[in-house]
Amino acid sequence: MTKSGRTWPPEPGTFRSPLGSLALARSTLDRASQRRGDDAWLAKAWADPQTRVLVIDDGQSLVKFGADGASLVLLPPAQAPDGPRFLLGVDAGEHAYFTVMAPLPTWDGAEPAGLRRAGALLGDRDAGLLTHAVALANWHATHTHCPRCGALTDPVMSGASRVCRVDGSEHFPRTDPAVIMAVTDPDDRILLARGPDWGLRRMSILAGFVEPGESAERAVAREVAEETGITVGEIRYLGSQPWPLPRSLMLGFWARAAGGQQIRVDSEEIAEAHWFSRDELRAALDSGDLGLPGSVSIAHRIIEAWYGDELPSAWTSRVGPANPSS
Repeated sequence: MTKSGRTWPPEPGTFRSPLGSLALARSTLDRASQRRGDDAWLAKAWADPQTRVLVIDDGQSLVKFGADGASLVLLPPAQAPDGPRFLLGVDAGEHAYFTVMAPLPTWDGAEPAGLRRAGALLGDRDAGLLTHAVALANWHATHTHCPRCGALTDPVMSGASRVCRVDGSEHFPRTDPAVIMAVTDPDDRILLARGPDWGLRRMSILAGFVEPGESAERAVAREVAEETGITVGEIRYLGSQPWPLPRSLMLGFWARAAGGQQIRVDSEEIAEAHWFSRDELRAALDSGDLGLPGSVSIAHRIIEAWYGDELPSAWTSRVGPANPSS
């Protein structure tokens, strides 16, 4: 039982995610995939002054911050800079939204910001727009050549894929599945760990990438054993969140560890790991001896789901794009 009286771990087979609304899993748009190959419709949408454009540059867009949250600067097509443009979707009123990869213009009252800083502060529409746009921009910027023959590729289907100029092969945006898990012991303590490149007070739950030919559940058991020497048995799925930093999909799990096991960190990926009760975690957070991942991350939401109440989030600096638990 958690601090709020809710059952932990969540009952298996329930449709509703125990994690609630994850910051980067929100969206209100129809991605309009059937429109991506319709050149006439795309041209008409771009000419419509009601269309809105989100400019992306190196993972950032222009964001207005206020006391009640944040909002994206969305431009009409006539004010958008030149650059590769891709369809993001349409809203309930059939107004189209595009993203353009270009240097950010100067805009009064707005500043450049990325998902780590702004993601949790944006509304549902804007959070979905920025997450989708960053994911597309990251993929297009790093997949300019054909993986089969090395020739240049060109974006098609309004950014939904790329085609090789030489062999005609079509290539689609890449997403790397990663697992992230709350491991608890028979005393319902949670296992938190620190990476060697993190600050001394920063800890999170364990995470790692799914290997080729491996199920997500097997990846959970393998990663926990490799990084801490702990063997887990029962494993349950909690929920997922895109993490396009640069291209991950975070699959959240809970796993139960048997009692009496000794933690043995690998010293390469994990510097230290410890079990925390709810009272111990709260005390460490209140004293400043420990900091948790930012509220934009699924890691923070999983820890809160185990704890049963909201927890402070003071971790705002970048850990690194290859670390899926940040």
